[in-house]
Amino acid sequence: MTRLAWLSRLWALSTGRFGILVVAAIGLVALVSVFWLPFDPQRVDIAARWAPPGWPHVLGTDNSGRDILSLLMAGARTTVWVALGAGLVATLLGLVLAALGALTARWVRESVAVAVDILIAFPVLLIAMMISSVWGGSLWVVILSVGIGFGVNIARVTRPELRRVLHSDFVLAGRASGLTPLQNLWRHLLPNVAPVFIVQLSWGMAVAVLAEAGLSYLGFGAPSTEPSWGLLLKELQAYITVHPLSVVWPGLAITLTVLGLNLLGDALREATDPTLSRRAGAPQTPQPAVIA
Repeated sequence: MTRLAWLSRLWALSTGRFGILVVAAIGLVALVSVFWLPFDPQRVDIAARWAPPGWPHVLGTDNSGRDILSLLMAGARTTVWVALGAGLVATLLGLVLAALGALTARWVRESVAVAVDILIAFPVLLIAMMISSVWGGSLWVVILSVGIGFGVNIARVTRPELRRVLHSDFVLAGRASGLTPLQNLWRHLLPNVAPVFIVQLSWGMAVAVLAEAGLSYLGFGAPSTEPSWGLLLKELQAYITVHPLSVVWPGLAITLTVLGLNLLGDALREATDPTLSRRAGAPQTPQPAVIA
């Protein structure tokens, strides 16, 4: 399948279109916030506190007179950074553990399986608390804790898929043609477990957004000087009965981002998995048989 056909199949899904648009919008806002913001997000203006939505404060201001739109735009930058960082850590850790648990000697496979089962029992919040007790609360704590937590999740789900594909005819043919285990892994094994991996990764990135908000809310995430949707929710929750609209904006941003990532992951799975391609309305292409 060509890249254009793959993108067309992804766009043909309503969940794919929604996920692409939401994720692209969040990424664009984060990029714009690097170069331009309507106001300084940390600027305190007591005279403008609790200004209603309008001009020049499109979404209003908070109890310190800070512009909520500027805080949300700067918080998007933090969210994108955490999601990408946690996704990278989870990808590296998950693929390494899955490969070790599927392609090595039996005693190594069993040891990795036991280690994964032990690590998966630790929730992300507990991992974050243990890391923060050593290094203190920061965005790196969120990235490492979510990356470790969902890296073992990816390993646990991907490992049996690797073991299943390992005994396929085309893998055996590649081995007979002289491919090394790493070449076989890169050319044959990883592309065939990509649908499962992509869904797990997108779900991990979605939970990274929630984890960043939750950990920042509890004081284990972003410092007070770093714009964060979780910190903004924490600061505004005391005024929810008086100014409920101010709490809606960060909550809506978190909800849309998590929903967009989850739906994009489901659409990616349908677009990359040949057994689900009929749901996207794409014609089936018969796979050529490999003769060893």
